[in-house]
Amino acid sequence: MLLVVPLLLPWILPPLARRTVERVRPDIALWAVATSTAALALGVAACLGTLLLPLALRLPVLAAFAHLLQPVQAGPAAVVFCASVLAGGAIAVSVTAGARGARAELRRLRAVRKLVAGMPEAGGLCVLEDERPDAFALPGWMRRSDRIVVTAGMLRALDAGEREALLGHERAHLAGRHHLFLSVAQLAGWCHPALTAVVPVVSFAAERAADEAAARACGDRRLAARAVGRAALAAASLRSGLQAPTAAARGTTGPVPARVKALLAQAPVRRVVPALLAMALLCTAAGASSLGGAVWLHRGVELAQGEHPAD
Repeated sequence: MLLVVPLLLPWILPPLARRTVERVRPDIALWAVATSTAALALGVAACLGTLLLPLALRLPVLAAFAHLLQPVQAGPAAVVFCASVLAGGAIAVSVTAGARGARAELRRLRAVRKLVAGMPEAGGLCVLEDERPDAFALPGWMRRSDRIVVTAGMLRALDAGEREALLGHERAHLAGRHHLFLSVAQLAGWCHPALTAVVPVVSFAAERAADEAAARACGDRRLAARAVGRAALAAASLRSGLQAPTAAARGTTGPVPARVKALLAQAPVRRVVPALLAMALLCTAAGASSLGGAVWLHRGVELAQGEHPAD
């Protein structure tokens, strides 16, 4: 039972994450949601690996360890075997989805880097001669420096103040290393279907954090709101934008009306709400359940080996 709990707890996270992003200061919400997502994903991976043991120990190469099967025989053999097969199937699906997703992300990242390679830049800003309005933060990779990529079409769609607000938004993405949060959320989403629903929440939190940073930088929340709205409208007018990777956060994504509404309101100051505390409790429960399952398995292995478990 202890090994099943961490597989169920991720379903509680999506509504908690959405409430946290709505009520908590964006940068704090981003850390809380991304950390919780990663913790629950690790718990899922550990539990699936443990449940896979009965099936794995049937393989000839691992048959020598079959006497250790006793710890996970917590029910009828047929039920345990079926649970192990399901765990193996879940791991196979996750690994396949992860491999395909990672390959697609790397392909898009290489394509964008090839596009901007050798182009002149000023202060990390790279302007593409492309009529499609677009802008995104391209994180450094393999000793390459961070860049803000913006198209000529986007620059023409905004006035001077809006352009500065948009660039401040993209700088905030790079300064906050938001691509790491997005990558962690994407990896977690490949581990469990419930965590997939948290990926857009993490993306929205990253955009809100960058919005607030841009508003502070330009000193005008209404200007920042106008820049976000006009940039999103310009990008939506030509949907065939650049195929940037998920980690390359862009200011034209997410629920733009909600972002504009938040910028037109007062700057958020609330730090802790019940949803944040509930998220911490959720991660604690997952960790305690996984730890309890690990202790139970360890004691069972000692018994299977004829040892006396430590008190």
